[in-house]
Amino acid sequence: MESEHTGHRRNGWTFLTNHARVLIAIARDPGIRLRDIAVDCGLTERTVQAIVTDLQADGYLTRIRDGRRNRYVVAPGARFRHPAEAGHEIAGLLAYLAGPLSTQPAPSAGEVSAGGVRNDTPDDSEPHAVV
Repeated sequence: MESEHTGHRRNGWTFLTNHARVLIAIARDPGIRLRDIAVDCGLTERTVQAIVTDLQADGYLTRIRDGRRNRYVVAPGARFRHPAEAGHEIAGLLAYLAGPLSTQPAPSAGEVSAGGVRNDTPDDSEPHAVV
């Protein structure tokens, strides 16, 4: 596929790394399961586990245990690793691609979020609106 803006596509490269994609998925949904991230990002679950471990080790994420689930908080003020972007916080990119970051973990099971949705359903089903 070729256009004046993209040119001829070669080698299938993309602008975002797998680490960025995983971090964006977590920023969008702090309670997302690793298997769901894997499906969304086209990666194996094992690869996603390794990426999350990298992101935690380097201070980009904090994992919070919530019963049998994990919830993640993206570190406020975390900066890009490459020297060319080292002065910039990742929050700007994440806000652009995932929406504004919350420094609070997502609501626990049984809590009501700001959108009025109660998350008290099993892992594999959709939350139900509070009536």
